[in-house]
Amino acid sequence: MKLTEQLTDYIHAAFTGLWIQTYEPDEAEREIIQHARQQKWKVAIWDVANGLRVESNPHGTQDTGGDPLAALRALPALADGKGTAVLLLHSFHRFLHNPEVIQTTFSQLVAGKQQRAFVVVLSPVVQIPVELEKLFVVLEHALPDRGQLQGIARELTSDQPEDIPKGDDLERVLDAAAGLTRYEAEGAFALSLTRHNTIRPDAIWELKAQALKKNNLLSLHRGQESFNQLGGLEALKGFCKRALTPGRSVRAKGVLLLSPPGCGKSAFSKSLGNETGRPTLLLDLGALYGSLVGATEANVRQALRIADAMSPSILMVDEIEKALSGVGSQGDSGVSTRLFGTMLTWLVRRLTA
Repeated sequence: MKLTEQLTDYIHAAFTGLWIQTYEPDEAEREIIQHARQQKWKVAIWDVANGLRVESNPHGTQDTGGDPLAALRALPALADGKGTAVLLLHSFHRFLHNPEVIQTTFSQLVAGKQQRAFVVVLSPVVQIPVELEKLFVVLEHALPDRGQLQGIARELTSDQPEDIPKGDDLERVLDAAAGLTRYEAEGAFALSLTRHNTIRPDAIWELKAQALKKNNLLSLHRGQESFNQLGGLEALKGFCKRALTPGRSVRAKGVLLLSPPGCGKSAFSKSLGNETGRPTLLLDLGALYGSLVGATEANVRQALRIADAMSPSILMVDEIEKALSGVGSQGDSGVSTRLFGTMLTWLVRRLTA
């Protein structure tokens, strides 16, 4: 269900607090404003840099400055009792450590049911104080799908349509662009056009590799290994190529390689990505362990979410038995056991996807 459809349902049901998790607040704002015009809603937008502005008069900014309290207190005046008023708050989580902001938000959310006034937070994270948890509904602004990514590519190549790839080449570009925001996709496509006069997946993967460096949870292997450089393992090569060929009946989503050191496990995993035209992601489970309670599990979940966003890809987990050597014991307070459970749950979900 689209974000605007969810928003309409919750507003009609008088849910006055809506928290939208988005990495593209400007794009989410644009979609909401466009939808609000069709629904005849009144919309005001506030952010700390520009203050409060009413959508019907975007150049007229009210003198609220960077004060979120002034924006919240202005909402009842926007709601006249006959229609629906929506206040969009950018990065509002930054101000929810203030007791006065929390109490004012609480009062406005309660009063909003009678006033038909709604508070919509646009934020990349969900950080709701316990006082407000029951009053907010969390929605997710989805990343662009394949159709939208193709539309972005067509817009960038509208002057020279021959620059957009066709057939399988286009499918590989869309595979590479999966998980990117609109802004990132536009940048990756533009970079490829600048370098090659066409859109190629290697420029997109370069941008994704930079994104991986920011979180330091996964790394992208950029080698040129191939099966021709790897002797033996013919049965394994054939099985994996069949499993990763579109339309085949093989359902396996993972392979566990067991052997003494030096038999080619890592080399095979790295070459498999090049053979199948997919990127190879390297996951070091040992590097995900954190010093704080719950940090390890959070790192693992985040790394797997990134792997999902970058699929289709090859995820290589090297020396997994060493990272999970504490499973079943309490020497590490059960961290290894919980990590193992998270990995198993993810693998089962991938098998049934």
